[in-house]
Amino acid sequence: MLKALYRSTPFRLMALLSMAFLAFLGLAGFIAFGLIRAELDARLKQQLEQTFSIIAQSYGENDLTDLLDLVRSNAAANPALERVFLLRGPAGELLGGNITAAPTSIGWSIASADQLGLAADKEMYRIYSGQVGNTTLVVGGSFDETDAVGGIVLNSLGLAGLLFVALAIMAAVLIATRGQRRMDRIANTMAMIGRGELAARIPVQRNRDDLDDLSIQINHALERLAGLVEGMRQVSVDIAHDLKTPLNRLSFTVQNAIESEEAGQSVATLLQQAQDEARQINMTFEALLRIAQIESGARRARFKELAVGPILQTLFEAYADVAEENGQTLTIAVEPLPDIHGDKDLLTQLFANLIENAIRHCQPGTTIAMSASGTSDQTFEVTVCDNGSGIPDAERDKVFQRLYRLDKSRSTPGHGLGLSLVKAIAELHGATITMADSRPGLCVRVRFPP
Repeated sequence: MLKALYRSTPFRLMALLSMAFLAFLGLAGFIAFGLIRAELDARLKQQLEQTFSIIAQSYGENDLTDLLDLVRSNAAANPALERVFLLRGPAGELLGGNITAAPTSIGWSIASADQLGLAADKEMYRIYSGQVGNTTLVVGGSFDETDAVGGIVLNSLGLAGLLFVALAIMAAVLIATRGQRRMDRIANTMAMIGRGELAARIPVQRNRDDLDDLSIQINHALERLAGLVEGMRQVSVDIAHDLKTPLNRLSFTVQNAIESEEAGQSVATLLQQAQDEARQINMTFEALLRIAQIESGARRARFKELAVGPILQTLFEAYADVAEENGQTLTIAVEPLPDIHGDKDLLTQLFANLIENAIRHCQPGTTIAMSASGTSDQTFEVTVCDNGSGIPDAERDKVFQRLYRLDKSRSTPGHGLGLSLVKAIAELHGATITMADSRPGLCVRVRFPP
């Protein structure tokens, strides 16, 4: 348990912050203690100067009676020796007071109880000496009050430090334990993912802290990973099912060519069929590899700032005649749009695939409308809508799967990868693609982020 706590990042951070706070508390206490001692010492000096001045004022010229009486009365009033007094005569003889010795220097000094001839438990005194007439008056005060206040400050800081350490340890243990539980859940989820349980997700407590944000990001990554793995699995299944027929057909055609050659018959037509089948299979694999490259994010290195409007206008000019030849009408309406960071070739491929799908699968007389408009949240949307037969609701999510084709489209040319490529390009650019019923027909919307 202790080893786990020591390895816990929250516990270490709390310990580091606690040590920093204790160092700050110690520094603040040292400064406060020094300021308090300085203030108390200044007050003691002021009091001693006032006492000296009052006693000195009682001295009359050549009359020591009042001066000596005042010294003796002050000495008698301090039996605890908080204040000490001494009056010496012109020859240095002791005239009165509650101490028997004192520093001979004039002015301020510090003396111990032994130096003052005291056997009391007092330790140090602040002493002020000065001339009063032809006598020397000594007034002193004990540092007991200063030491007592300083002791209170130090004891308070020490007690506060101990209390803080106790609270910090409890808080560190609580935070570390709570954080470790959440980290354990992340580790357990990743272990489950490692075992192949791709549906596992990290529980999110919705505290909106950094661990929640991390968990949300990891869950998004896991969803993406699960989607890629499922996509690879689906590709394998689709290749096995959808390419089995053309491969069998290719094998059958080659076998017929061999038999015809042996019979002395012309095999040019059969070889042409075999070449067409091989070309179609090759195109399918190239499309699959292109989608895989896009989904890997390798094309992001080619991203740059570009405008979408000119791309749409170029495609309109290229496909308007194609649609007209097919008995359809292609229209365009593009509002001013913000530039985006993307790949021009891929975006051209995306919109071209959508237009080609509409032209290929809609009957004559259909109107195909291209449009682009901005929104209030700085995003913009490109739509390709038609009033054709549309796609059933149950099929709309499936058409983005690799090699998936609607039943009514299986007789038309294609390999079922056009919309898979569209989705891969959109996701590479951070865009979302949706299909909706345009009543009648289909409306494909591609929304780009700001």
